[in-house]
Amino acid sequence: MKPWGTPLSPAAARVMLLGSGELGKEVLIALQRLGVETIAVDRYPGAPGHQVAHRAHTLDMTDPQALRDLILAERPDLVVPEIEAIATSALEDLERDGLVQVVPTARATRLTMDREGIRRLAAETLGLPTSPYRFCDSEDELRAAIDAIGYPCVVKPVMSSSGKGQSRLDGPDDITPAWEHAMAGGRVAGGRVIVEGFVDFDYEITLLTVRAVEADGTVGTRFCEPVGHRQVGGDYVESWQPQPMSPVALSRAQEIARAVTGDLGGLGVFGVELFVRGDDVWFSEVSPRPHDTGMVTMATQRQSEFDLHARAILGLPVDTTLLSPGASAVVYGGVDAEAVVFEGVAEALRVPHSDLRLFGKPASGVRRRMGVALVHGDDVETARAQAALAASKVTARPA
Repeated sequence: MKPWGTPLSPAAARVMLLGSGELGKEVLIALQRLGVETIAVDRYPGAPGHQVAHRAHTLDMTDPQALRDLILAERPDLVVPEIEAIATSALEDLERDGLVQVVPTARATRLTMDREGIRRLAAETLGLPTSPYRFCDSEDELRAAIDAIGYPCVVKPVMSSSGKGQSRLDGPDDITPAWEHAMAGGRVAGGRVIVEGFVDFDYEITLLTVRAVEADGTVGTRFCEPVGHRQVGGDYVESWQPQPMSPVALSRAQEIARAVTGDLGGLGVFGVELFVRGDDVWFSEVSPRPHDTGMVTMATQRQSEFDLHARAILGLPVDTTLLSPGASAVVYGGVDAEAVVFEGVAEALRVPHSDLRLFGKPASGVRRRMGVALVHGDDVETARAQAALAASKVTARPA
């Protein structure tokens, strides 16, 4: 990046986020602390990032012409995709023509926006260990794939996030419900699914991997301490850092993360998801952006994953130092309402070493993530218990 001046001036550095939920909001705040002019784009008005950016736009980001027109009108220095449902063809065209720089790259965005692109890259191109898998376009193809892979297995839409449309199958009676759930949970109508053989793992981690410019001008790869997490229905409900691992498993996890992020290229934070059993490690997925399980780093690290992402994409030095063990726990809406009032915030913040982020989402859902409780402490287990306690104190009611 060139040197930049005050936001809203001709010399400003301008960064556009495509997707402005809770993760995008934190990236926007981190960028603004560094004096960057920010532009938030989302599919609905009043998104969390819209509330803090210098300018906000509401747009169907799967419409390539509308996306192209907005980028050309705003002329940002960097475009940062924060969700999967984006017309990546428009980004690739603009990047190829030298009209915009996409973070980390337009190719990385295309490959990771659906599970097929990244799984084929990891398993078939890079030769990384993964679970057995097949891709299917119909329920009949799904049945045939499961005959080959066996039970238990997991079915996911190739385009979805946060566990939407994901099911575990333990027998033939689960196939039709799983197919229908995947069709309803994908980011595109109809669509394609991946069926994966079940990996009997001890735990799963997110290895936050940072590609940043080093002092000598080369791009280096750094790792945060591994983040452990627990999911329900494919959606994270709590995370903690650090997750204890054997030295062999940690080394293998870093090798896998270095290989896949090195092939994707570019700068920034990558959330690499991995399964671990003993010293064995399997690649699962990668997001070329901060990860929801990594919100725990707001309580544990010198620079959170959002600070790291902002600094890395701007070409600035990064520091992945862990300051303290800690944990995060999700605060759910608990109610379907167009607007809510939160109660118990003071009680949550009375839990020792706790902090809270309420995302500012305009509408609530029973299982919609509306906030996160954060705790740092002397050890992970204490932090997990305190984070769960803090999260339980916060409730929402219709406004």
